[in-house]
Amino acid sequence: MLRALDIRDMLIIDRLELTFQPGLNALTGETGAGKSILLDSLGFVLGWRGRAELVRQGAVQGEVVAEFELSPDHPAHAILAEAGLPAGEELILRRVNTAEGRKTAWVNDRRCSGEVLRALSETLVELHGQHDDRGLLNPRGHRAMLDSYSGAGEQLADVRTAWSEVSRARKALAQTEAALTAMRAEEEFLRHSVAELDQLNPQPGEDADLDARRRLMQGAERIRDDVARAFDLLGGDGAEGAMSDAVRWLEGVSDNAGGQLEEPIAALGRASIELGEAQDGVSACLDALEFNPSELELTEERLFAIRALARKHDVAPDDLGGFAETLRDRLNRLEAGDANLADQRAAVAAAQERYDAAASALSAARQKAAVELDTAVMAELAPLKMERAVFRTEVTPGDPGPEGIDVVAFTVATNPGAPSGPLNKIASGGELSRFLLALKVCLTGEDSAHTMIFDEIDRGVGGATADAVGRRLASLADGGQVLVVTHSPQVAARAAHHWRVQKHVTAGQTLSTVIPLADPDRVDEIARMVAGDTITDEARAAARALLDA
Repeated sequence: MLRALDIRDMLIIDRLELTFQPGLNALTGETGAGKSILLDSLGFVLGWRGRAELVRQGAVQGEVVAEFELSPDHPAHAILAEAGLPAGEELILRRVNTAEGRKTAWVNDRRCSGEVLRALSETLVELHGQHDDRGLLNPRGHRAMLDSYSGAGEQLADVRTAWSEVSRARKALAQTEAALTAMRAEEEFLRHSVAELDQLNPQPGEDADLDARRRLMQGAERIRDDVARAFDLLGGDGAEGAMSDAVRWLEGVSDNAGGQLEEPIAALGRASIELGEAQDGVSACLDALEFNPSELELTEERLFAIRALARKHDVAPDDLGGFAETLRDRLNRLEAGDANLADQRAAVAAAQERYDAAASALSAARQKAAVELDTAVMAELAPLKMERAVFRTEVTPGDPGPEGIDVVAFTVATNPGAPSGPLNKIASGGELSRFLLALKVCLTGEDSAHTMIFDEIDRGVGGATADAVGRRLASLADGGQVLVVTHSPQVAARAAHHWRVQKHVTAGQTLSTVIPLADPDRVDEIARMVAGDTITDEARAAARALLDA
């Protein structure tokens, strides 16, 4: 609910503070007094696109502040949370426009973008008038309005859920088909590569082992003679024999040496053990250097085969085994692909069947609600002196989507037998106003979250018809808030709160101001609306009669 509007230096308003109330609020005044400026200013702070030059002449900047009261479940809270803005029971919007055209906005004293303001405005205010392209005259919103009227929220949620399931199933199927197509294109390569890798069967670390064996065999012939000669020198005809002779001679004279040979003999014993170990190691080396020349050829063939395969697949030789498993897995998935594809196609069909059922149920609900809405609107048109007009909600097949399979459009025919068409194409100015009012009365229901603004929606009507318009506006405002800019005394008389917009000249400047009217002042204002500039006693009596009706 709009609580307050503070306007500074906008067009011909220098400073204006307005406090609005629940119920029907009427703004009246002579043509050109500045009533539209109030709506322009409110639209500016809500982020709507409007006039380019809004700053009052001579002012540095213009500023508008709007204060709204939010209920705990108001949809604006979700937008504030998504934008990371502070929220509470009070919502304060502030927007500044410099003389150079630079605009800056704040929500609860936090900077924000025009997009956030516009998103908030969708939950705060509805503007209806002859040039309303944001609300009832916008065909893109008719389906949502019909769904709200029908109370088909759960059915709509079922359709959206079913559509999401269809979309996910189709996406999964498309991904599988694309993957299978790509794998089938390389099926021959996969089968050949897996067979080639399986036949070679390379093992981790085998490349390094083969390379070491190859190097050893390549150098074996050159070093074996030296190793053999060294082995001979360590044997019985060499170091071993000499050491044995030395030990035997020393032991033979040890008893006569007074103990001086015991340590040398012990050292020779230890050396003999070390010599034995050296002989064993050299002997093992000689055994390793014994090879069949064909073994070198076989080792090189396998080493080169492993390295060639690694280069072919651009992997390290030790990774060939894991690469083979990867190729084998792709081949297995290809072979199992047809079965998986069939399962996914069945899943798509099942999801589509659920969507079709949910969409058909929603469509049936819309068809039923369309008939009910048409009946309700027609009942509202009769008191508005449009009993010959025909209103019809057309529900026609459309492209399937998350909102169902229907296209919804509100159409009218101003006379029986005349062709029907969109509201803004068929109805004249006065007729359009009454169509919009009748439709809004039927669609509003218990929803009072929005502040509804009607801009001269009573234009072109008078007498009993204008009174019917006023009564319906008052009915809409019951439990909510409606602002109406009007030239009709019948409508103004139905308002719970009344303001007069007027112009005055101060220091050579024309300024606009808004004055709240008490009961005596209301009589004069409504009398002026009845009689014109000259207010007579008869006009005042007529005004009192309207207020007392």
